[in-house]
Amino acid sequence: MRIAIVTDAWRPQVNGVVTTLSTTAEILGAWGHKVQVLSPEACKTVPCPTYPEIPLALNAGGAIKRQLAAFEPDAIHIATEGPVGLAARRYCVSNGLDFTSSYHTRFPEYVRLRAPVPLSWSYAYMRWFHARAIRTLVSTATMERELTERGFGPVARWTRGVDTQRFQPRERGFLNEAGPVFMYVGRVAVEKNIEAFLTLDLPGVKYVVGDGPDRAALEARHPEVKFTGVKLGEALVQHLADADVFVFPSLTDTFGLVILEAMACGVPVAAFPVTGPKDLVTNGKTGHTDHDLRKAALQALELPRDGQCRAYAEAYSWQNGCREFYGHLEPLRGVKEAPGPLVAMES
Repeated sequence: MRIAIVTDAWRPQVNGVVTTLSTTAEILGAWGHKVQVLSPEACKTVPCPTYPEIPLALNAGGAIKRQLAAFEPDAIHIATEGPVGLAARRYCVSNGLDFTSSYHTRFPEYVRLRAPVPLSWSYAYMRWFHARAIRTLVSTATMERELTERGFGPVARWTRGVDTQRFQPRERGFLNEAGPVFMYVGRVAVEKNIEAFLTLDLPGVKYVVGDGPDRAALEARHPEVKFTGVKLGEALVQHLADADVFVFPSLTDTFGLVILEAMACGVPVAAFPVTGPKDLVTNGKTGHTDHDLRKAALQALELPRDGQCRAYAEAYSWQNGCREFYGHLEPLRGVKEAPGPLVAMES
């Protein structure tokens, strides 16, 4: 099957959306499907205001139209609501083509944190964007209920996964810290609510692993916190595995892949009881969620490293997620082929 995945978020960005889409494309390709990712790479771009690391496509319509026409996909999935996704939506609507979409990011909340745009306006745009999709895919039951209540539909589930061969416990001591290590990994940006973590009165030391537009300001305000910048590959795993508690302060994520990555390394998670964490964290077993983030962090610190976090993460398979994704695709012609081997492959 020839599958087009359209996204405004793509490499070299490092985030959950890119990880999800790149892993999905890789596994579907290994199963014998032809996958083409349409991204801002094919367009002239400008830096995103307030977030220059993210390129925004200019006049994406022509480039996306040419790519889709040349590729002749059997199914089209539009993953994001930015200029590239909008161009693909316009192409599909103009040509009477069915497509699926996915809701990865709380775009209205992100915009509201940066500009005085009412949430009602942003959600109106999001409903309009996804209204022509055959189905909109979301990662959790909580997100499915929320979008349905906001008038989106039809909404369907697309589970995420974690590479448990890559992310796994390591021998402690890599960071050479005497006290407990509380760690955040991810974008250093306002929508991640990182300062809620940085201002906590906690024993030991705090680490922030990642980069983003707010790093310089936060590093200046919190010299006691260790900012490492982006870590990839084995260096990322070594940092995660050496943490005593992974702290996830975000109030706006739809899932939080890094939560599963931390758990796969055997690390309990502290977070607010919001969409994402409350779908993944089991209080007293894999971490704690609480409206008092300090309380959650200290409670998570008391949890033994007895393998419950690891066991929970192992239940999330990228292969199962890919089968869900493939099952939701709407073929433009003919009948869908089998999604791939029934025996799960290692990602």
